[in-house]
Amino acid sequence: MQTTAEYYCAYCGEPSTTFIDISGGGQQSYIEDCQVCCRPNVLYIRIDAESLDVEIDTEYVE
Repeated sequence: MQTTAEYYCAYCGEPSTTFIDISGGGQQSYIEDCQVCCRPNVLYIRIDAESLDVEIDTEYVE
């Protein structure tokens, strides 16, 4: 099952939308390039098991 969620780029601060694979577990992390500035962001994803609400934190790639 997939859903979408919005995150803010750690570099430029612009919002982007990403697809989230809920079947991947309640906590996930991966690298995705910003759709605006093209820099890589580490996305830390948390999914609430009951409500399926998604929270995303971003971090610079070092």
